[in-house]
Amino acid sequence: MLVSEVNYELANSFPFIDFVILYGANFLATAREIRREHPDLSVSCYIDNRLGALLLIAGIPTRVAPATKIAQVFFNRCLNQRRSRVEKQEWQYNIELANSVLPSLSFKPPLVSFPGHQTKNNRVIFHPGSGGSSEGNLRLVDYLRLARKAATIPSLEVVFTFGPNDRLLLEKVQSGIDFPATIIAEPMKLIDFCKFISRSLLFVSTSTGPMHLAGSVNTPTLSFFGASLFASNKRWSPINELAYQSNFLIEPDYDSELIDRIERRLIQLLTSPKPTGVR
Repeated sequence: MLVSEVNYELANSFPFIDFVILYGANFLATAREIRREHPDLSVSCYIDNRLGALLLIAGIPTRVAPATKIAQVFFNRCLNQRRSRVEKQEWQYNIELANSVLPSLSFKPPLVSFPGHQTKNNRVIFHPGSGGSSEGNLRLVDYLRLARKAATIPSLEVVFTFGPNDRLLLEKVQSGIDFPATIIAEPMKLIDFCKFISRSLLFVSTSTGPMHLAGSVNTPTLSFFGASLFASNKRWSPINELAYQSNFLIEPDYDSELIDRIERRLIQLLTSPKPTGVR
């Protein structure tokens, strides 16, 4: 796996990954490190000119990529996927790309598991931030409403988590909480965050990176997506089991009726032994 620095430790923790290379700032040093491994092929789900040039210079004989952007000139096996049609979810396009050279490659949830994490703590996580990556999210007042309702369930721990750029949001949550809740102010390492999510009953958030971490460990998700096709769950659903997904499209001017439906679904997920998905 060729990964950015933020994902390096996480990728190294997965037993199904044999070797991890840091996609570092030093272009030629990274190319030399790739070349030392003598890879037969590369599969790149998202491409740009820098990545394409790197893999070419590294001497990889077969370089697979989607047939998109000018950067495809650096690759010698390109697949026409027309992702703009949103006929599949992004992860399904990625698997399709890999299957063009590795037909037997597949997975089933959970993609990631940790020893002893089959037992869940009685905990729900609210992650209200998006890092600017989501078109559809709830207002903070509605996250607080949902968390306040969850806090009425006996023995349930309500937890708020935040990303590294959510300091202002964190302060607003701290000032708005009037019910029992745990606030985790400092972002965890990704591997620790995955473990924390995997031991939780439910992860509530907009469509953002942490939602996909929850999907990777097959924790039930209550997720909010933009109402446009390109931002919707039809494109960006997580990879947990469908029965563990509850996906809602959020218009910018959404009304109280939508929050009522989300709240009912939240309570159902936290009080039912086996969730069934809402698409």
